[in-house]
Amino acid sequence: MTQTNFQQLKLLGLTVINTEIKAITALRDRIDDNFAMACQLLLKCPGRIIVIGMGKSGHIGNKIAATLASTGSPAFFVHAGEASHGDMGMITSQDVVLTLSNSGETAEILTILPLIKRLAVPMVAMTGKSYSTLAKSADAHLDTGVTEEACPLGLAPTSSTTAMLVMGDALAITLLESRGFTAEDFALSHPGGNLGRRLLLRVSDIMHTGTSIPKISDRALISDALIEVTKKGLGMTAVCSSSGTIVGIFTDGDLRRVLAQTLDIRVTPIDEVMTSECKTGHPDMLAAEILELMQRHKINALLIIDNNKQLVGAINMHDLLRAGVV
Repeated sequence: MTQTNFQQLKLLGLTVINTEIKAITALRDRIDDNFAMACQLLLKCPGRIIVIGMGKSGHIGNKIAATLASTGSPAFFVHAGEASHGDMGMITSQDVVLTLSNSGETAEILTILPLIKRLAVPMVAMTGKSYSTLAKSADAHLDTGVTEEACPLGLAPTSSTTAMLVMGDALAITLLESRGFTAEDFALSHPGGNLGRRLLLRVSDIMHTGTSIPKISDRALISDALIEVTKKGLGMTAVCSSSGTIVGIFTDGDLRRVLAQTLDIRVTPIDEVMTSECKTGHPDMLAAEILELMQRHKINALLIIDNNKQLVGAINMHDLLRAGVV
C-alpha cells in the first residue's frame, strides 16, 4: 500500500472523528431547562429508570441503563420490540421511562406509548427531532439531533448515537453528583473489579492468623528467628513478650545486617538485633490503606494488632498482590 493510500485512510478516519466532535459540541447548548427537568424526574423516581430503545438506539440505551445502575440510579433496559409482547409488565407505576429514538417516530416505541401514558409514569425522551411524536409526548425532551452523520451515505447511525451516548453520560453523572454518590458506593456495585477490591477489601479478609503468624519469644536467639521466618514464609517474625505484647520485629533486612556484622546467630539474643519500634496495622483497615502504609515506609510486611495491642495477624506484599490490591 502506497504512502498516498495511508494518508487517505488517515484523512477518512480524521473526518469521522471531527464530524462526531461537532455533534458532541452542539450538545453544550442543550444542557438547558429540559435537561434539568429530566434530571429532576429521574431523581424523584421512587422505582427504577426504564430505558427503552430499538436498533442502534437500543444498544446505546442498554449502555446508558448500565451506567445509570452502576452510579446510583437503579435502571434496566427494555427492548421496545419485546415490550409489546409481555415486557411492559416490567414497568410499574413507581418507575420513570427514558425512551431513545433518533427519529422520534420509531414504530415499536409509538405502539407502547399509550400504555406508558396509561401507567401515568413520567417519560423522558431522547430524540434527534424536537417536533417528533415522541418528543411532544414526553414530560422532558433531550435534543440529541445532529446536522450530519459521520457515515458519508448519511445512513449508518454514527454521530447521532455518539450524541445519545454522551447525553446519557451527562444524565448519569449529574444524578451521581446530585445523590452524593461516593467511591465506596460505586465499589459496592463493582465488588469484582479492581476498585471494588481497593475500597471494600479489609486487612482481616486476607491477613494470616493463628498458627500462620510468625512469632517468637523475646528471649529467643537469632537462630530461632531464622527458623520461624523460613517456616512461615512472610519474610519476618514478630518478637513478643510472655504476655503476648509485641516488643519488636525481625525481618529479612535485619538478618542481612546481622550477617554483615558477623554475629553468631546461635548465641546472640534476638532482642539485640530486632527492630523495636515497628509499624503495625489494624484488622479493620482497608487493604489499600495497608498498601499505602507499607509503600510510604518502604516495608514489605506488617504485623496486625487489635484494640488491646495484641498480635492477631500478619500480612506482606505478596498477600496484597494475590488479592489484586496492588
